[in-house]
Amino acid sequence: MKHTRRIALPLLALGAACLPAQAADPAFARVFGDHAVLQRGEPITVWGTADAGSALTLTLNGRSVSGKADGKGKWRLQLPRQLAGGPYTLTLSSGGKSASVNDVMVGDVYLCSGQSNMEFAVRNSTNAWGATNASANGKLRFLNIEKTSANTPQDELKQPAAWKVAAPDTIGDASATCYYMARSLQQRYGIPVGFINASWGGTTIQGWIGAESLRTMPAYAEGVGLLQQLATDPAGAMRREDARVEAWWDAHDPAAARERAFKAPGFDDSAWPQLTPAGSWKDSGIAALRDFDGVAWFRTTVDLTEAQAASANALQLGPVETYDTAWVNGARVGGGATGWMWRDYPVPQGSFKAGRNVIALRVLNNGGAGGLTGQPATRGVRTAGGEFIALSPAWKYRLGTPMKGQTVAPSPWDVPTSLTTLYNGMIAPLVGYKFKLAAWYQGESNTGAAEEYRTLLPLLMRDWRQRFEQPALPFLVVQLPGYGAAPRAPGKSGWAELREAEALAVRNDAHAGLAVTLDLGDRFDIHPTQKTIVGDRLARAARVVAYGDKDVTPGGPEAVSVTREGGDIVVAFRQTNGGLLTYASDRAIGFETCAGDSCKYAEAMVAGDRVVLKGANAPGVTQVRYAWADAPFVNLFGADDVPAAPFRMDVK
Repeated sequence: MKHTRRIALPLLALGAACLPAQAADPAFARVFGDHAVLQRGEPITVWGTADAGSALTLTLNGRSVSGKADGKGKWRLQLPRQLAGGPYTLTLSSGGKSASVNDVMVGDVYLCSGQSNMEFAVRNSTNAWGATNASANGKLRFLNIEKTSANTPQDELKQPAAWKVAAPDTIGDASATCYYMARSLQQRYGIPVGFINASWGGTTIQGWIGAESLRTMPAYAEGVGLLQQLATDPAGAMRREDARVEAWWDAHDPAAARERAFKAPGFDDSAWPQLTPAGSWKDSGIAALRDFDGVAWFRTTVDLTEAQAASANALQLGPVETYDTAWVNGARVGGGATGWMWRDYPVPQGSFKAGRNVIALRVLNNGGAGGLTGQPATRGVRTAGGEFIALSPAWKYRLGTPMKGQTVAPSPWDVPTSLTTLYNGMIAPLVGYKFKLAAWYQGESNTGAAEEYRTLLPLLMRDWRQRFEQPALPFLVVQLPGYGAAPRAPGKSGWAELREAEALAVRNDAHAGLAVTLDLGDRFDIHPTQKTIVGDRLARAARVVAYGDKDVTPGGPEAVSVTREGGDIVVAFRQTNGGLLTYASDRAIGFETCAGDSCKYAEAMVAGDRVVLKGANAPGVTQVRYAWADAPFVNLFGADDVPAAPFRMDVK
């Protein structure tokens, strides 16, 4: 899930996107823009800013409500429910002044979120040319939320919403999965549809859950508390984080205490060799670095004028492989723990000074490429006024302790593994909007912790339903496709376990649906391009879960029981929609019988709604698994060409 994105600016985000205390003119919150779609059948909540205490009138489609801005200049009004229709003009008036949002539709609104497979754009999808050229549809609109990580829940989006009407010149920017789902549903029901995409590639689910919910899990309580301290006491929070990180170094590196002198601005590094990082240190051509795994130190200087020093507020280093801590003039300014993420660290005012400034960096590569892996031109100091002062391409460096297999736990605000910051910056500003459904496509970055995901996914679903005050908000989950090594023998699989966690979350939720995508994966590419069918399968689930359609099942075949019959084991399925079938063989592949931890492939024959594992009822067999691999080959489908869901189930 590698996207070169900048690490969030935890200190700068403190005041980002907050509503002003007063506004001279009445204004809508940024989520309300021209071409927006508002949810039908629900009270329509609208909010924004105005002069403190000013009287306001809000009008849509001939219906008006009145109210007042509070003492801080914030207002929130609620229009009555409306049927699908439009286009309308949403108007706000106060004291002879007014604001309006034009070409507004009332229909169904979908919230789509997750990591890069949800972010994946239409223009990159299979058959994008045809889909793009046929996309013109005035009743289908979308909004992409700008990537924003914040320490506290934000009242406002980072930028004003840029709602777009589906058309050949716009749809390429839309989430492919969300668009194809929305297109299918809009065509079926004929009403206006808007979808909001709030996704960020490579992110873990922990970043998308609100603080109050996430801190109920003991493993995250301390991290969430530290993040919240950062919002009110940034210096204290950074001291706590610095102490945690340095305690790790003291426990793992015998030279840590001695080498801390390297961060001091007065340290004499004249004897250190010089390197111009333009890629990994292993590819630098320097013999000592070619096979080096461990810690290395880097130092450079930058000269600033008095004006530059006064306004300098960020240090940009580009990507660093893998774990780093950065200091400016001896003061810690940040650290990262993901090799492909850009380091873009906020620097408190006063850290830089006129004249010579020393930047020190400690890097642990953990067996990876190592070092400052971007290009020299990407590294520099940024100022509040937008000036970029480039760092010298050359750095002094010194090798430290050889180390391999060591990992430094990331800070709770470090994207892509941050805690709650993505909810704060990208979901919280939407609270008040109503949605017909939410679609979730994520999990690749959590595949090493499937057991925990069994708690985290239901927690996210409950959290969002509470925040949006929609306790029955339908949730549609895309189950992970195949990716990685194809199996040659039964074994363990983190991806299979994550798929199981997703299926369990849906099975235990009366308002959730699952889209199985095993057959749509690409074992060589974590971003499979066939998003049209993913969207169609989400739409199918939505027809049942969100629209109450009784004429279709939400998905394909699901195993419901595994029993012994004579010398055989029989797996019974539901939702076969006319019976099971196999492609390219008269046998179903991917079935395994397990005796304890020992599993072997089983011969499987289809018989109507059942699969018979011939001769599999051997002594000690306690479990059956199907498609239990990172990238399984599958050929078992329902009669309507939807694949059977993977599973593991005890034999009864």
